[in-house]
Amino acid sequence: MLILHLLAQAAAAAAPEAAASPQAGVISYPPAFFAAFQPSNAMEMVARVPGFSFEGGDDVRGFEGAAGNVLIDGQRPAAKSDNLENILRRLPASQVERVDLIRGSASGIDMQGKTVLVNIVRKTGGGFRGLAAMATNYVVDDGRTAPQMRLEGSGGSNGRAWELGLSSARFVDDSAGDGPRIRVSPTQGPLIRSFVESAGDGFEVRLTGALETPLAGGKLRISGLGAVEEFNYTEQNRSTFPRVSQELDQFGDDDKEIELGARYSRDFGPKTSIELVLLQRNEDSHFGETFQAPGEKTFFTLDAKSGESIVRNVLKYAARDGLSFEAGAEGAYNWQKSQTDYVLNGAPIGLPAANVKVEEKRGEVFGKATWRPGPKWTLEAGLRQEASKITSAGDIDLGKTLYFTKPRLAVTWAATGATQVRARFEREVGQLDFDDFVADTSFNTGAGVQAGNPDLNPDQAWVGELTLEQRFWGKGALVVTYRHFELKDVIDSAPVRGAGFDAPANIGGGTKDELAVNVTLPLERLGWKGAELRGQATRRESRVTDPTTGQDREISGLRPLSWEVHLTHDLPQYRINWGFDVYGGWRETYYRVDQITDRKLKTYVELYAEWKPKPDLSIRTELSNLTERGFRNTRNVYAGPRDTAALKLVDDRDIQFGRMLYVRVRKTFG
Repeated sequence: MLILHLLAQAAAAAAPEAAASPQAGVISYPPAFFAAFQPSNAMEMVARVPGFSFEGGDDVRGFEGAAGNVLIDGQRPAAKSDNLENILRRLPASQVERVDLIRGSASGIDMQGKTVLVNIVRKTGGGFRGLAAMATNYVVDDGRTAPQMRLEGSGGSNGRAWELGLSSARFVDDSAGDGPRIRVSPTQGPLIRSFVESAGDGFEVRLTGALETPLAGGKLRISGLGAVEEFNYTEQNRSTFPRVSQELDQFGDDDKEIELGARYSRDFGPKTSIELVLLQRNEDSHFGETFQAPGEKTFFTLDAKSGESIVRNVLKYAARDGLSFEAGAEGAYNWQKSQTDYVLNGAPIGLPAANVKVEEKRGEVFGKATWRPGPKWTLEAGLRQEASKITSAGDIDLGKTLYFTKPRLAVTWAATGATQVRARFEREVGQLDFDDFVADTSFNTGAGVQAGNPDLNPDQAWVGELTLEQRFWGKGALVVTYRHFELKDVIDSAPVRGAGFDAPANIGGGTKDELAVNVTLPLERLGWKGAELRGQATRRESRVTDPTTGQDREISGLRPLSWEVHLTHDLPQYRINWGFDVYGGWRETYYRVDQITDRKLKTYVELYAEWKPKPDLSIRTELSNLTERGFRNTRNVYAGPRDTAALKLVDDRDIQFGRMLYVRVRKTFG
């Protein structure tokens, strides 16, 4: 408490760097706040908002659950495949009137289930604006290059606007590389010694566009996207013990995607407004893998086509100052058709749920009320009712209807101008991943085949959250958040009886706890003018019952700790900005019927400098992966199910990836 008291005193004494909005809980940052950094686009401005952590949204079905935490003119973009970060990078900084940080709630703003949002408020007016950028990634160790190109344009007048963007890029997979593989017995006796050489890369082409125009007293915005992506991976595993041999694994993944979205909004007087969103997207993907080893040749393919149709309508009503209501409905139709082939040494092998068509019809109605009984308090209460019908046909024919009631209560207390406390209590319901419905494989790591399971329920949780936010030194912020989850129907791996495989399954209930810290520290107060240190870290603990052993363990794939640190130093007199980014290493553990796999990614460090000789020209250089971060995959394999069989072997792969040099030249017009 002493630390918070001192920070509060510092906040009260500091000259304000941003203006408090007339609405409680809103801090407005004008372009002058970002001037020393010379941002080129809205995303670069969002990255500098004190105490804010950008979230691009989740890759789930439906519109509501996929929301990120940044709005544009109080509205969420009517797009899903065109990710939020790309949209913000296409919005020039010269078009931004201000950046609002909304903590708790604000009148007329749909918080999308978030407790904190950033709202980008654009300037009125038109005129042409364009951007041309060329860049390349150079892999220092092996000489590979990955050129990139981006062209963008926007303009308009009299309430009409247009946007068009084209990007083409090659990319390199920095989780592939070279390194030793060692397999030992339970007594540490060597079974295999080998060396792995792997490389992955691909290319992507994306075309985006949008039109905005007045219509019937409101505003219509139509956006579209077309994308093609290809990825290829090759791995050679050369053994030197117990004999000289070689394994070869090759796979490729091709994706084609198209999306069209529309949003219509209209005000009916000063108190009432409506918003209608329509969205359609389709995807076609092909995955093929060939694995060869002495006495073994395996071939696996997975072809999938999917589609999503969404309609959403929201009515907003401001009854009076400090009291507002929202009501709406969302409907969605989703489908995915998958076909899998698995051939071992020329003989087809049957897999559970190998060929399945899944359909989901889902609807949701919702209502929300926001009340400000005083200048320091904001209360938000909401209720959502979801109903869905899921059917599968093919190898497995089944159907189920699910109903979920999702209440939400959020309270915000602005104790002082610099101190805010937020609390949230809510029932969350996850989304089923259609990829869990069909079989999958990973031969190069030895994990083998995992069957599909269409008979799944979405995971659910009662969530309690408490956040303390303290602002200090004008640009400084400390945000500490604790969350507790009471889980139901957790989705994890479980054995398939009599099949010799495991598959995704609902394994029962459990708990999860998270402690997240976000800090923005302006170093000017410590004598380093123009420098700022930002960092965030999240600690997670979870508990579920292992379906194989019956013992308590953590949830598969949940990282116990994730963290990152960023230093920026602005030198406006030289038009230079430099700094470094550090992304901390993490661990994920996966539990299957006959093995436990630890996946560890080591710490990643990047040093960068950007020079802007002119306001419309920038040159950026990055030296990435200074630590030559590697990826380690350790499998503890048992002779059978882990509850009855002894440890058979430990397989350890330690793959290293080298440094990369990135250079980008960006020119803006208008």
